[in-house]
Amino acid sequence: MSHPHPELSAPPELPKGGLRVTALGGLGEVGRNMTVFEYDGRLLIVDCGVLFPEDHQPGVDLILPDFGPIRDRLDDIEALVLTHGHEDHIGATPYLLRERQDIPLVGSELTLALLDSKLREHRLRQTVHHKVKAGDRMILGPFELEFIAVNHSIPDALAIAIRTGTALVLHTGDFKMDQLPLDGRITDLRSFARLGEEGVDLFLTDSTNAETPGFTPTEKSITPVIDQVFRDSTQRIIVACFASHVHRVQQVLDAAVANNRKVAYVGRSMVRNMGIARDLGYLTVPGGTLVEAKDLADLPPERQVLVSTGSQGEPMSALSRIAQRSHNFVHIEENDTVLLASSLIPGNENAIYRVINGLARWGARVVHKGNAHVHVSGHASAGELLYCYNIVQPRNVLPVHGEIRHMLANAALARSVGVENVVVAEDGVVVDLVDGVASIVGKVDVGLVFVDGTSVGDITEADLKDRRILGEEGFISVIIVIDSVTGKVSAGPEIHARGNALENNDFSAVQKSVIDAVNAALAEGNVDSYQLQQTVRRVVGRWVSNTHRRRPMIIPVVVEA
Repeated sequence: MSHPHPELSAPPELPKGGLRVTALGGLGEVGRNMTVFEYDGRLLIVDCGVLFPEDHQPGVDLILPDFGPIRDRLDDIEALVLTHGHEDHIGATPYLLRERQDIPLVGSELTLALLDSKLREHRLRQTVHHKVKAGDRMILGPFELEFIAVNHSIPDALAIAIRTGTALVLHTGDFKMDQLPLDGRITDLRSFARLGEEGVDLFLTDSTNAETPGFTPTEKSITPVIDQVFRDSTQRIIVACFASHVHRVQQVLDAAVANNRKVAYVGRSMVRNMGIARDLGYLTVPGGTLVEAKDLADLPPERQVLVSTGSQGEPMSALSRIAQRSHNFVHIEENDTVLLASSLIPGNENAIYRVINGLARWGARVVHKGNAHVHVSGHASAGELLYCYNIVQPRNVLPVHGEIRHMLANAALARSVGVENVVVAEDGVVVDLVDGVASIVGKVDVGLVFVDGTSVGDITEADLKDRRILGEEGFISVIIVIDSVTGKVSAGPEIHARGNALENNDFSAVQKSVIDAVNAALAEGNVDSYQLQQTVRRVVGRWVSNTHRRRPMIIPVVVEA
């Protein structure tokens, strides 16, 4: 089994007839999925998603794949193929289209509809769309594509078979094998088997749940739990889930109708996405069930249901504002029921429990994955992955979509059923499939591309380090005036502090030390302002560290008068 290595060099020229696979995101992380296939001088991209920031990335809105390795080859792109409509697979598309706006987009009906809404938000004109469904085939340059139905936690998800002149590749996208899906659309294992008979040279498989034994429970298995929550609730019910989880919202609507309740959506993305799903027939809304959120308060509490965004504790989401009692028209009351019908994404634990505690403080009953069976994953567990490997019998496997531990677990599953060549790569690692054998041949430079407001890619890791210091350790400014005639300190230092335990402190103890150190430096002939600033920073930094055990950001200003 091959492993990525940080010392890999740039990849060589792709041999004639070879297929090159490079992930610009999504390998070694759960999010920003984007894989580039190269054959005969042309490129095919599968997915273009975002990653959401963690606590140690303050001020960042989104994280994009790094388009750097393909920026000078945008004209070689045949199309961008989207496996499904989740943000971690389509969210970065508008940013790619800013670089070349006429890239053809290929995806299912719901996927493209969700993307169109996003493109309008970014004020991008419509590009070429190819709407496809399971069973369709199409040719894009040297790539022949076949689309295969798979289950996921959003309707209309597709796996992609890619045929070139020398190879057959099967990319699962995000998938599971729910045998009792709410929409009746099962993962098409017959097509997987047929492709296996044809001979799959490279199998790219979803790794997200590879560490989870057994099979992922069915979506229908949580319906009785949701029904029980509705029956037991005597007041208002607030359900928080992902704004794209059409199946979960359908279950909530059905339970609301059965219990004579009205439903309102809260959160802009929830209103938009469910409207799209309803218009396209993916969501069935019984007449008279939906009302405007602001009108729900006219009904008695026992007839109200709110479907909200914010299941991951996002600070500005509807649910977080409800928990803080700062929402415009939704005010949590004692004995309300809040149902968190979603997974707990790693890294979001603190934010989620902060919201749960906030809701509980006001007397709400909070039902979540930790205390009830109210969510099932959208990804295949280990048993399903083994099943797929035995059906497809691929010659080579490249685990995708997951952290390194997930991909290694997926690789171990593939090897356990006899797959001899399993390649574990990370973002930027280049894998070539030549003469039926996949191997790592090099690496291209990729990094995290941060979106901060309207700024894209301008924020660096150094900027984030500064922000963390500001947030955790505080900020001190020191202003000192030098008399250009006498060559000595004539005023100051004036010291101001913000943040942490530094505010309202008496800095008189360090002021004399600063004056003495600056005068000593001036006496030695150090008149360069940068050197004097460093002297001030060193003296103040040492004092704050010894006195307060802090390492704040220190900004010295030396003025010559």
